[in-house]
Order: sequence, then structure tokens, then C-alpha cells
Amino acid sequence: MPQAIDTGLYRARRELLAERLRLAGGGVALIPTAPPATRSRDTEFPYRFDSYFHYLTGFAEPGAVLAIVCDGAGFRSHLFCRPRDPDQEVWTGWRLGPEAAPAALGVDTASSADNLDAELPDLLADRPAVWQLFDQHGNQLAPALRAAFDRLRGRARSGVRPPPALRDLTPLLDEMRLVKDAHEITLMKRAAAISAHAHIRAMRHARPGQHEYQLEAELLHEFRRHGAQFPAYGSIVASGANACVLHYEQNDARMAPGSLVLIDAGCELDGYAADITRSFPVDGRFTPEQRAVYEIVLAAQAAAIERVLPGERFDAAHEAAVRVLCQGLIDLKLLSGGLDEVIETGAYKRFYMHRTGHWLGMDVHDVGDYREPAPVEAAGPGGAAERPSRVLKPGMVVTVEPALYLRGDDLPEAFRNIGIRIEDDALVTVDDAEILTEAAPKSVAAIETLMAEARE
Repeated sequence: MPQAIDTGLYRARRELLAERLRLAGGGVALIPTAPPATRSRDTEFPYRFDSYFHYLTGFAEPGAVLAIVCDGAGFRSHLFCRPRDPDQEVWTGWRLGPEAAPAALGVDTASSADNLDAELPDLLADRPAVWQLFDQHGNQLAPALRAAFDRLRGRARSGVRPPPALRDLTPLLDEMRLVKDAHEITLMKRAAAISAHAHIRAMRHARPGQHEYQLEAELLHEFRRHGAQFPAYGSIVASGANACVLHYEQNDARMAPGSLVLIDAGCELDGYAADITRSFPVDGRFTPEQRAVYEIVLAAQAAAIERVLPGERFDAAHEAAVRVLCQGLIDLKLLSGGLDEVIETGAYKRFYMHRTGHWLGMDVHDVGDYREPAPVEAAGPGGAAERPSRVLKPGMVVTVEPALYLRGDDLPEAFRNIGIRIEDDALVTVDDAEILTEAAPKSVAAIETLMAEARE
């Protein structure tokens, strides 16, 4: 049986969502969890719940749907979940069942998922709206909703009507998930610590001649032995020219002497992700050219972190990093022209083509608008209003990941195929940013010392 959950935590989240629904006109919100995914033929991938659903319930079983009914000033929550099935549980494990769900999860009522089609019409009857997570899991509730609407239309003569509106629940939940509560921050700190030590393990075990997947195995070993359920995403272990491929995933090349390896990897712990990138020399010492590029990226990250502050705009970190990266490329004579010119023309994008960070939370690229959610009055073409970059607030978690990817036969040979990215996870606090992943070494001296000690 799974461990008991904090029912008060999840009920408070449901209450907050219900209040937001009430302010938006009320109705019924339907939140399904993720369906199992087939790996091949009759084999499934390890099950992972839907983030929105788990955020509101803490329930990890498949085959469930949460309904939140918002009536006037109050609300009630109802869970559809799999019934107990002793024969099936012999094969796939224990189920909670609807009888135990209210006490275990803090929902008001529960019934079998087998009854969803039969109970949905009464749940929706005469409600002002149905709220759904648009485009989640292929709109898996669409058949049940169509059938419920058809049945309600058939009862129109008795005065019963289907909801007149279908509305997207995603923006309301995204705003809630964007600012992490104390429970979430505790889990993210632990996920970050596990991931940081996995990177340390990889640095200690790296040797020329190994395959990239051997370092990936060290990461996975560290994740799992500390209780993380999964990697938060496909781990990237990219050596040499592979490090210039942003989402490299093969992890099968042999690591050559004198090359760098870029590892982008983090674990998922109880539904929350860490996301760390470190770049280091396979044989333990940077070449002068590798070190020069590395120091530019590290300085760009430091400049960006200085702008991860409450009240700053989300874009400020990226803008700070770009200025440092561009000046570094000019100093190395890899770009020509003045700093402002290089930035304005986008000449640097040959070597740095992505943003400096993203939201982090239950999903590695977590939910939340990167622009202020409410339109503001601003000058623009035709007088159109534009939304500025989001203002950072305490409880938001962002990654900070500047990089340089140097490839091309026109580059000096010593600089070719150098790919460096340095990424940390930053929690916005009331005063500054707390770096959750700082345990993973990133200065040249710290990396070289760690790797030298591992070879003694």
C-alpha cells in the first residue's frame, strides 16, 4: 500500500481552484489522470500520473478522473477511480478503490470509474460550464462528454440542459502551479540534491575511452539509490561534437581523449523535477581553448543569476547572459563587430540559439506563462497592447542555462566542436535567488580538483 498523503494540502489546492472557478463563473471542472502508455505490443512504459491531476489529489493510480463542482460559494470534489479487483491486483498490484478514496485522499465522494458514463450527465446538468484541460492526453474525456451532452439534450423537455460553455481549465491551474508552496519546495530541494550528487558521481567515473552510456548508468544508479522514481527527462550525455547537438539522445559514442562531455540530467522525485547541466573534460583537465570558452559561459550564468530576483522580469536573466556571451565571442575573435551590433543583428545565435531558462516544477519545462497574464496598455504597431515579460515572485523556480556551441569548419581548429552548457535551478526567494543545485561543482578549479582526486 502507498504511504499516506497530506489530505489537507491537496484539499487546500482544490479549494483555491474552486474559488478561481467561482470568480470565473463556476461550473464543473474535469481533470483526468494520464492513461498508461504502450511501449511495445503488450508491454507498457512505467506509469507516470498526469501532473495537473496529481497536483490536486496526490493520487498516483491510472484510470481516474477528478471532478470539482463549483456551486455558488461552495464546492465539492468527486473522484472516479478504479474499483477493487482482487484477481487483477494479483498481477498489477493493490488498488485504493472508491470506498477508501474519501478518507485516504480527502475528496468528498468517490465512485467507480466504470460508472463515469452513467453519472456524468447528472454531474453536468444545468451547470454554467464544463472546464477541461484542453489538448491533454488527446482529449480522452471527449467521448464521455459527447455522450453526456446527447443524453442531457434528450432531457431538454423536462427543463434539464447541458452546460452552454466548454472552457479551458489550463490557465487557472498553470497560475497556481507557477508559484511553489512549501511542500513542493521541499521536494524540489531534495530532487536537486540527488541530481547534483549524480553529476559528481559522473565526473568521478569519467575516463577517456568509455562510452557515453557508461556515465548515463552512473547517473541512473545515483538517482534510484536515493529514492528518485525516474529521470525527469531523457538524460543527455554528449561528448565532443555531440555536445553541440542540443537534445542529443543516443549516448552511445566513445569519449575521446581531450574532449569535453556535456551532461544534462536530473531526477524526478515524487513528481518533481531537477534539471542540471555540467560540462567537463573527459580526462580531467581543460585545454586553454576549452577553458576560455567555459569561463565565458560561467560568467554569463553568474550575470544571469544576479537578475533572478523578486520584482525582476523573467527576460532580464537572458538579456544579461547574452551580453556576456557576445562580448566573450568578440574577445575570442569568433564574432566581429561591436557588442550592440552583434546583439541587434542576432549574429550570436549561430553559437547560442536558445533561451537562458525555463520554469521548473512537476514538469521539467513547467507550466506558466512567460508573459504577464493580464493585457497591459503599451505602445506598439497600430496601438496594439503587448504583454511584458513576467515579473518574478517568491516561490517561482527557474533554470539558468547559458551555453555556447562552437561548430563549423570556418572556426579555428582548437575551438571546433566545443559545446558547453552550465545549468542550475534557482528558487526565487523574498530577497534573491537560492541555487538548489549548487552542490554540483562548476568552477574550473573545482571540477579539475574533483576529477584529479578521483584518479588518485
